[in-house]
Amino acid sequence: MAYADQQMSGNRMVAIVIVVLIHIALGYALITGLAMEAVKKAVEKVTTVDIKEPPPPPPPSEPPPPPKPDTAPPPPVAPPPPISVATAPPPIQTQQTIPPPAPPAIRIPPPAPVAPPAPPPPSKARAAQSEGNWAQRIIDNYPSRAVREGTEGTVGVAVVIGTNGRVSSCSVTRSSGSSVLDSAACDGMQRYARFKPALNAAGDPITSNYSTRIVYRLQ
Repeated sequence: MAYADQQMSGNRMVAIVIVVLIHIALGYALITGLAMEAVKKAVEKVTTVDIKEPPPPPPPSEPPPPPKPDTAPPPPVAPPPPISVATAPPPIQTQQTIPPPAPPAIRIPPPAPVAPPAPPPPSKARAAQSEGNWAQRIIDNYPSRAVREGTEGTVGVAVVIGTNGRVSSCSVTRSSGSSVLDSAACDGMQRYARFKPALNAAGDPITSNYSTRIVYRLQ
């Protein structure tokens, strides 16, 4: 009995599910059918709308033609000069090595004439010159010893004259044979001899040498 109840309840559930599916199918068909009807009606309304086109605008009026400009007749065109076309270009001679250009000629001007040198100024050089009668003073100062002994003789002397004209040194170059007379001669030259000093080319006083003889004679 219980088994029969279970089988019966299962069949009932299957029947309920089938009924539900049928209702769903009918509802879907109903909805889709109504939707298709609505779409058809909307399409018919759209296609049946009468659209009136606006009238076309009037054609524009034609503008007056522009005035024709006064054009001068074109100048006469001279025909182009005939062009002579050379059939073959002239042969070109090529030179493999180009010689260097010749150097320019150098002209050396002749030397300017050499001006003659200016003549030198006249020289002012001179030798020492004796001044005064100093030789007689030396002889007058005869050594007293030589007078007592009666000694006479000639003494040769060489002196150095300074720039002041006086004898700075004396030496005997030739003896008289008497030392007394030799000494007296050099002593007298340094004490009494006076000179104008020698001058160089510029006229400046310089030292110089002078030679002379002193003669001792008893009277």
